[in-house]
Amino acid sequence: MEKLIIKGGNALHGIVPISGAKNAALPLMCTPLLTPDPVTLENLPRLADINTLNDLLNHLGVSITIRGGKGGATGRREGRRMTFDGSEITNTVAPYDIVRKMRASILVLGPLVARFGDATVSMPGGCAIGNRPIDLHLKALEAIGADIELKDGYVRATAPHGLTGGTVRFPIASVGATENILMAASLAKGTVNIENPAREPEIIDLANCLNSMGARIVGAGTEFITIEGVPRLYGCTHSVMPDRVEAGSYAVAAIMTGGDLLLEGANAHDMGAMLGVLEETGGIINEEKACASHKGGVRVKSNGHRKGFDLVTQPFPGFPTDMQAQFMALAVVADGASVITEAIFENRFMHVPELCRLGADITVNGASATVRGVNALKGAPVMATDLRASMSLALAGLVAEGETHINRLYHLDRGYEGLEGKLRAVGADVERVPA
Repeated sequence: MEKLIIKGGNALHGIVPISGAKNAALPLMCTPLLTPDPVTLENLPRLADINTLNDLLNHLGVSITIRGGKGGATGRREGRRMTFDGSEITNTVAPYDIVRKMRASILVLGPLVARFGDATVSMPGGCAIGNRPIDLHLKALEAIGADIELKDGYVRATAPHGLTGGTVRFPIASVGATENILMAASLAKGTVNIENPAREPEIIDLANCLNSMGARIVGAGTEFITIEGVPRLYGCTHSVMPDRVEAGSYAVAAIMTGGDLLLEGANAHDMGAMLGVLEETGGIINEEKACASHKGGVRVKSNGHRKGFDLVTQPFPGFPTDMQAQFMALAVVADGASVITEAIFENRFMHVPELCRLGADITVNGASATVRGVNALKGAPVMATDLRASMSLALAGLVAEGETHINRLYHLDRGYEGLEGKLRAVGADVERVPA
């Protein structure tokens, strides 16, 4: 076990290289299950969740070759390049021991049943941030011809004669379910229409990869997607999009510490709602083109003030739920009161008691939290409760007086590549030590 020790008070200045997006990489890593040809993914981050999915893919029979991704303490590394060969799938059962570690494991269900007509996946685990059932995944697969059976904690999907065309109507937009049906429908015998799909940039990234493999997908990123099934998909090389959540987290760090950070490689379009709130609270935002000293990206600079703000989490293009905890850390040290409403997941305020240990003034009433800004935070031992909550504690530690000790770092390692190296490179006093 390890912990992070942060000594607060330093303004952050410099360049933070943004890694490939975890939330895009995980579904992309499932696409090799759709084809016997090699699929190469570039700009893959070094994260625990990536390793977990690698283990699952290996279990199913996918061979993986890894190159690149090494770098120094600054975090200025190139993303890894992995080639996945699914030509000899030996197993279509995803076991509990692997799937329980990460909810995204359910994404192998659609590709396996589409290509092999049979797939069995354990009910998923992952962060405890509320009830996130997989019924939308299963109903979508049923709508295009799969038979679903739930037994002994496992989901079995069968389609011995192949998946068919059909219409999938999501009552609520679901990123994971949209990704699963996009992959499955690519090999369907007919046309699949998806009404009310998720519109996140990660959906577009997945559709672009699938189209490079020979799929026929139109409308990704809109309220209606059409997939014309094809009999076979082929190999391709695809680069994972930059991580908008990682970029947003460092953007918050710039504002909280009174700093100036270039988020190298970040895409401002993907961060629209986040950047809007940052400008409201006191950020100066500029897009920068590549030059001799950097690859371009988004520059976030503090104007010296931090004003309170209100936000409601919503599906894209609204404010992302994966940034709620980080913005709550910002609200804790902003002038005046802020109201943060979590409209996506219940039970996603588990970071509140830990922030309060540092001196935050937060009152939770149902799905809303009222945050009254305080003059100063004081370092203390805290415990990460989930991935994004752990980053909110790190952000608070950057401005707290004294030392903040963050325990249960395995949550952070699921989604932030080289965190301490990237922070140290821009002026933070942070160290990872044995717990």
